[in-house]
Amino acid sequence: MRVLVGSASGPSDLAGLYAAPRTPWLRVNMVSSVDGAATGESGKSGSINNAADKVVFDTLRSLADAVVVGAGTLRDEGYRPIAGTPLVAVSRRGSVPPRLRDAAPGSVLMATCAAAEGLAEARSVLGAEHVLVAGDDSVDLALVVAALHDRGLTQLLSEGGPTLLASLLAADLVDELDATVVPRLVGGSGPRIVTGPPVEVPLTLHTLLEEGGTLLARWLTPRGAD
Repeated sequence: MRVLVGSASGPSDLAGLYAAPRTPWLRVNMVSSVDGAATGESGKSGSINNAADKVVFDTLRSLADAVVVGAGTLRDEGYRPIAGTPLVAVSRRGSVPPRLRDAAPGSVLMATCAAAEGLAEARSVLGAEHVLVAGDDSVDLALVVAALHDRGLTQLLSEGGPTLLASLLAADLVDELDATVVPRLVGGSGPRIVTGPPVEVPLTLHTLLEEGGTLLARWLTPRGAD
């Protein structure tokens, strides 16, 4: 793995390359094809990622206090609890994905809103202390992030999906975008890494890695570059 842009000594210290400059910090990790597809023909990001992406994926998880993911992505990608790191499911409906319902207490948190249809069930499945109610009719992501910080979870990693990334950007909560581009063309009408109303967020390139044609970029938003 070559460092094309960056000041670190080399790829042997990926944790150093990706270390957050301060706390709190919120980064989002996404993968896409050269033509911008966020998923392959299976409808999952796992169908386009590769070994180089997996190395950075694992590094970012090792640095995170919690991993924040939209409920739809949790279901579509078949997420299971992450050993040693709380998984935060963001859902307007308060629905706990099936593969997370038997998680150990505290390994899965639910971030939802007061009007969520599944609020009572989420509290029953996960425990009331593990359900964060943020907002009345929709999930207030700023309140979610603040509540996680209050729990000491200050290094936050989001793995999307595209709709959650759009909402995090719109709320000006993202410090860093880690974007992998795999050397593939996919075509079709699948989602991009950001899906939703238009957003305008200039980015500053911090680090660029290359492995076998895969480009792994660390971009800072204006919030993260300050």
